[in-house]
Amino acid sequence: MMDRAFTTSGQDLPGYRIQRNLGIVRGIVVRSRSIVGTIGAGIQSMFGGNITLWTEMCEHARQEAFDLMVRHAEQMGANAVVAFRYDATEVSAGVAEVLAYGTAVVVEPDRS
Repeated sequence: MMDRAFTTSGQDLPGYRIQRNLGIVRGIVVRSRSIVGTIGAGIQSMFGGNITLWTEMCEHARQEAFDLMVRHAEQMGANAVVAFRYDATEVSAGVAEVLAYGTAVVVEPDRS
């Protein structure tokens, strides 16, 4: 299994050297709001502040997309992901796509 600490938004991992670039990896999740969540979030929004029901939904979608991306990288034989990013797009009203993507690489400790 790939160490999650070897996923970075940077172009490299300090102390490690990229041996091979295996290509783009991604994890895609499409989520919709439930009627219960929409009603609960509507009630929360009346009081202002963080709408925790939607925050939790977004956080779960991001985590699931991240996990799918890491699994994709592992299947390609990677032990790290560099240039990691998230993207989100509204597919239709109340439905959003969350994309986690980056470049799968094989790294080794830099012994120089």
